[in-house]
Amino acid sequence: QVQLVESGGGLVQAGGSLRLSCAASGRTFSSFAMGWFRQAPGKEREFVAGMPSSGLSTYYTDSVKGRFTISRDNAKNTVYLQMNSLKPEDTAVYYCAADPLLATLVKKDRADYWGQGTQVTVSS
Repeated sequence: QVQLVESGGGLVQAGGSLRLSCAASGRTFSSFAMGWFRQAPGKEREFVAGMPSSGLSTYYTDSVKGRFTISRDNAKNTVYLQMNSLKPEDTAVYYCAADPLLATLVKKDRADYWGQGTQVTVSS
């Protein structure tokens, strides 16, 4: 029912910014909680940010609080991750994900639907 395609990754210097986008197919987008995950080489996949279907609240892992912002535009079937003050340790492949339940994303690091990923590299 849902296909997700990420874009917006790239190479930036420490302290710079990027905005990731995740475009979803279908009219069911507004029924799903959305999240962003990342995976660095040799590390486990990590939850980064999440938002319920209402779009009225946000959740972040501690390491990105105050620097990253998740948002969604249901009219465009798109979720965004604005990343500011980037650090080399933010380097990873970033994935967007969708699930009926926000708790599945935030607490279980699982989702029904995944995008293909986009590379973010932060140089020092």
